[in-house]
Amino acid sequence: MAPDPTILSLAPIALALVLSIATRQVILGLFAGLYLSVLMIHGPAPIDGLVTLIRDHVVPEVIDPYNAGVLVLLACIGGFVALLERSGGGTALALSLSKGVMTRTRVQLTAWGSGILIFFSDLGTPLIVGPAFRSMFDRFHVSRQKLAYLIDTTASPVAILIPFIGWGVYIMSLLNQQIEHLDLSRQDYELLLSALPYQFYAWLALSSVPIMLLLRVEFCPMRAAEAVAKTANPSVDVAQNSTTARGGAQGRAIFIWLPLAVLGVMLFWILGPQGFPFERVSGTDFRAGLSSAYILATLTLVSLMAIFRTQSLMSSLTAYINGMTRMMPIAVMLLLAWAMSHCLAQLGADRFVAQALAAQFDRTLLPPLIFIVACLISFATGSSWGTFALIFPLALPAAVAMDASLALSVAAVLSGGLFGDHASPISETTILASAGADIDTFEHFRTQLPYALMNGALCLAGLFLASATSLVWSLPILLAAQLTCLALIKQRLKPS
Repeated sequence: MAPDPTILSLAPIALALVLSIATRQVILGLFAGLYLSVLMIHGPAPIDGLVTLIRDHVVPEVIDPYNAGVLVLLACIGGFVALLERSGGGTALALSLSKGVMTRTRVQLTAWGSGILIFFSDLGTPLIVGPAFRSMFDRFHVSRQKLAYLIDTTASPVAILIPFIGWGVYIMSLLNQQIEHLDLSRQDYELLLSALPYQFYAWLALSSVPIMLLLRVEFCPMRAAEAVAKTANPSVDVAQNSTTARGGAQGRAIFIWLPLAVLGVMLFWILGPQGFPFERVSGTDFRAGLSSAYILATLTLVSLMAIFRTQSLMSSLTAYINGMTRMMPIAVMLLLAWAMSHCLAQLGADRFVAQALAAQFDRTLLPPLIFIVACLISFATGSSWGTFALIFPLALPAAVAMDASLALSVAAVLSGGLFGDHASPISETTILASAGADIDTFEHFRTQLPYALMNGALCLAGLFLASATSLVWSLPILLAAQLTCLALIKQRLKPS
């Protein structure tokens, strides 16, 4: 029987956290943590340790059938998303949705809805929806700060709720690592779906927009920005009225909705006979079916662009390959996270954390504690994905050891990582949202932060409620609480 682990078992994860926060490079932190864990397991031999790291810890992760299927699927998703962005269809769809908009409220709701419809790329959404709506927001005297908030709120919060895009695939791969290590009877897809109703921050962030617009309430720096916008002269931005996408293709809305329709139909066609999405489907079959559906959707998009003569076949192939290349950092992060998870298990880090938490806290406090730790790491690093890789190897073993809810624990990691990323001034989505709205990054950060803090506080309260009561209706209660909070804020403020 393995000896009880000590606090030294946490040295690799501590090093990974310190370097990730200090350098804002989670990959560097993960590599350093993995290297230290290999030295602790195999002995202090720096050169041999590097060889052992690659030969015995990284390469086996690459050739593992599950992991290989994930990497293939990520490549298919990356290529498809890059083609969608290149096609200009997102901009055309957003502009077609904006036709007939005649009021300040409707133009904001349309921008919000466009961000939800363009769900396939959390990093692409701000650069598609933002430029499409900038001139319209100016015309209706809506602040660019509000536009940045809208496109940031419909980027990551939407993507994290969809299991069949890059976010879901990445999260399920991390979950599967813990499922195998903990010998759980559940599948990664099933576990992710069980956490869906408890991803409170994502749901609250999305619901806050229509509630605030319908109540006509803004507060803190956003209120001041809106007051300035109402008295400003609309700026002229000729580029916004063009449907020309990045890369020069004349976009059409059909470039978005038809490939996505093919993706959905083929996914159900391939996996439906096995009970998808309501019954268990083999992980291997799920990834193979999803990869096939993405390939068929890609062929549909390539054919459409060839028919309408917006992209040549070679240009489409180049864009697709570039999109696959964009997934390389994610693949590297996954490989390091998988390998480090195994090393941490060998060192007993998960057992040490579980024992320490069980001795100090009641199991009902675990999901809120996970949320707080995840949001602090995500805020400091600016990376929700890096936070997931760092926290899951500790959070899920602790949940199993303390007999806490796995669904709530998974949701706490995801919500904490998302909230920290949403509130962080250095996260990619914050930077891209400000670029899409064409405003200063810090201006976007300070106007969005009060809204993020409100939803983060409600999320934390919801995790306490759900963990203490096992109440399945926690989300409707939180939505009612959010509505009440915003109504009280409006009551205390003068009409805007």
